[in-house]
Amino acid sequence: MNTTNVKSALATLAAGALFGFGLSYSTMVKPEVVLSFLRFEDWGLMLVMGGAVLVTLLAYKVLPLFVNRPLLGGYFHTHPSNWNRDTAVGAALFGVGWGLCGVCPGPAIAGLGTGNWDLLWALGGIALGALVQGLRAR
Repeated sequence: MNTTNVKSALATLAAGALFGFGLSYSTMVKPEVVLSFLRFEDWGLMLVMGGAVLVTLLAYKVLPLFVNRPLLGGYFHTHPSNWNRDTAVGAALFGVGWGLCGVCPGPAIAGLGTGNWDLLWALGGIALGALVQGLRAR
């Protein structure tokens, strides 16, 4: 592993730790908090998502105006977005699943760090659903 890969891996680990800490600190790792947001009873999740959108906007739209390349090398590139029927159906299915169990993949993984082992059931279901879709897509 060269120095650039190690720096990149450590930066990813640090960003992931910050992400997990933030999710846990904001209580977004608790399905009941997510469900209360989806019922329009608690707007805390909107602040968490708004913060993520702001950071992403700055990192991907504003920073490249002032810096020639990312700090750890490589180049800035865009991610093409293809909206089609599969995207709409997949988004709707994700929304239904999220609404039924109140679990989103990132917070569920972070929630394991808080000792909420019941989230393994949701993560198992997420993995099973992704496997079925992967097999279907072949």
